[in-house]
Amino acid sequence: MTTQTATPPQAAAVKPPLRIPLTILHLAGVGVIGGIINATLIGILGTGLGLLFAFGIGVVFLVGLVYALFGVGWFEVARVSALYRTPIAPLRLRPRERPGFGGWLRALGRQTIDGRMWRALANFAIAVVLGFIVLRLAAAFAWSVVISFAPLTSAESVVGPFGGGALLVAWAPLVGILGIAASVAGMIGLALLHRTLSLAIVVRSREAELTEQVRTTTAQREGAVRAADVERTRIERDLHDGVQPRLVSVGMTLGLAQQKIETDPDAAKELIAEAHTSTKAAITELRQLARGIHASVLDDRGLDAALSALAGRSHIPVSLDVRMDGRCSREAEAAVYFSIAESLTNAAKHSRASEARVTVRIREGNTLWARVEDNGMGGAQVQPGGGLDGIANRVLAAGGTFRLESPQGGPTSLEVNVPCAS
Repeated sequence: MTTQTATPPQAAAVKPPLRIPLTILHLAGVGVIGGIINATLIGILGTGLGLLFAFGIGVVFLVGLVYALFGVGWFEVARVSALYRTPIAPLRLRPRERPGFGGWLRALGRQTIDGRMWRALANFAIAVVLGFIVLRLAAAFAWSVVISFAPLTSAESVVGPFGGGALLVAWAPLVGILGIAASVAGMIGLALLHRTLSLAIVVRSREAELTEQVRTTTAQREGAVRAADVERTRIERDLHDGVQPRLVSVGMTLGLAQQKIETDPDAAKELIAEAHTSTKAAITELRQLARGIHASVLDDRGLDAALSALAGRSHIPVSLDVRMDGRCSREAEAAVYFSIAESLTNAAKHSRASEARVTVRIREGNTLWARVEDNGMGGAQVQPGGGLDGIANRVLAAGGTFRLESPQGGPTSLEVNVPCAS
């Protein structure tokens, strides 16, 4: 089976606008602030390397340098996107794939070698150089305008717009006009050069975008497959360890009652009553199992009501803080709901927690964010096939991110971010 991704013809035909005057202003602004930024970054690098062996203080500066470089790269991507009205995915920090300090360190290392960040930084450095030249040409343009009117003054000679020796006043208007033309032509040429380089360096090609989409889709599909496999295993385990033995017991109890119904009616009645109680317990377990597969209240009344019902059934007190303006997609709300449900179940069963707190928000960028905290003993880890593995895979399948922090001794916190339109 072959999957193809079609590109709308109207989207492919749109080209970024020239916007030459605004590009010149951008380059002038970058030329002004570029020197300050570059000097600051070089200063942080020098300080970090100089203090690297002084009780490791330099490491703090080097870590700060990575985040500073990311900030400059993020600014450059946003600037180019706004300047040329081209939709470019914003630069994002590399997410943690593992909890704890080790996960953060690995994410920092991947951020250090992030090619997209370095391409943005390279484009910024080029823009700084072009900006310096634009500022020099702007000064030459202004001086060319001034010397064009030199014959109206009493001066005998003037300095040319691009330096050099003195010029006779008689030649000043011609040199001024030529200087104006050369300055304007130079600034327009630099604006066009900046546009060409920016679109080649910062704006990813269509093939790169499709490759990234395929990679993301593949990861989401793998997460969905793993989540479904974990969920199937959980259902099988619950049926095998809970409902099935209870139903077998009901059958055996009814069999014994059938044998005693004529010889010992009282004992048969007791056995039937016992079977009836076990049957109701089995129905309750099946209802809870079905609720773990599909929460109907989530479809009917939304995530807020579903979490309120979930907190009411929790074995430990749960403090809810849900603030949502509107609703997200069913997939996004389901991923967050079951992540919270599994977290509360783990807190009640394994962490010895006495209370939990659930916070849900819709953040900027149309992202559904949730955080679950408990005061348990901590030490939670993602084990293949376990409940936390199911959370991670379900969130990944919805296009979101998952972060777990659970040091020994607690507390445990779990955060999920899922796009509302997943």
